[in-house]
Amino acid sequence: MRLGIDLGGSKIEIVALGAGDAELLRRRVPTPRGDYPGTLAAVAALVQHAEHELGQRGSVGVGIPGAESRVSGLIKNANSTWLIGRPLRQDLRALLQREVRLANDANCFALSEATDGAAAGAEVVFGVILGTGVGGGIVVRGKVLVGANAIAGEWGHNRLPGDESEWPRCYCARDGCVETFLSGPGLRSDHARAGGANLEPVEIAARAAAGDAACEATLQRYEARLARALAQVINILDPDAIVLGGGLSNLDRLYANVPRLWSKHVFSDQVVTRLLKSRHGDASGVRGAAWLWE
Repeated sequence: MRLGIDLGGSKIEIVALGAGDAELLRRRVPTPRGDYPGTLAAVAALVQHAEHELGQRGSVGVGIPGAESRVSGLIKNANSTWLIGRPLRQDLRALLQREVRLANDANCFALSEATDGAAAGAEVVFGVILGTGVGGGIVVRGKVLVGANAIAGEWGHNRLPGDESEWPRCYCARDGCVETFLSGPGLRSDHARAGGANLEPVEIAARAAAGDAACEATLQRYEARLARALAQVINILDPDAIVLGGGLSNLDRLYANVPRLWSKHVFSDQVVTRLLKSRHGDASGVRGAAWLWE
């Protein structure tokens, strides 16, 4: 049995995969925000309750909104800031009395979709999370690419290519990161900067579909920026498939419009990279965490 845990900023979810990768159990609890000991205890309780209910012990993989430093073993680059500087893997190993594998949540998402998701069978897959933040993960021949600095796929903190009238400040202390434009809050802020109301992305999309010109313009700006940002990924990585996840991946118009727009930015006479919607949706991250154990 493989146990996967998605340690998010608002919820912690566990899945148990059994023979044939059948889903045996899935549970979620609120994340104790700002409380590191409470977060450890919540993860341990989920594992213990799952194993008690299923009557067997499992391997444990954990997806986190950050990365484990290859130098210190401490967590870095985490949106859930109370994890930063903490020896998360060592602490969980002590609590659970077994080895624990950690990976960035976007890497887990990419692994899930490359293994038995939308990009199953593709040799090189770039997984993208477009949600509260923007993340990316790379899978090559079924293996997560972590990188020498444990930041492979972190395209969300590159500067958005192209010209913009404003470059929003990112929480990472840089200006104009991809995340500041392409995350859910980034889309909402862009609409407001253009003179629109303070609307959530789902409402912007609904109003655009109903003929609202300002909301349509906001989505067109979003698509053009996403195309420019992903074209850089294609020029460097040249993936067979790019899979979108997160709340904004539910904008179905992206899958037709963005490939049409990215072609002029890609250094090739044709672009055969496929842009795909995730098969497992919100479950991809937690399933990918379970897949950290083969």
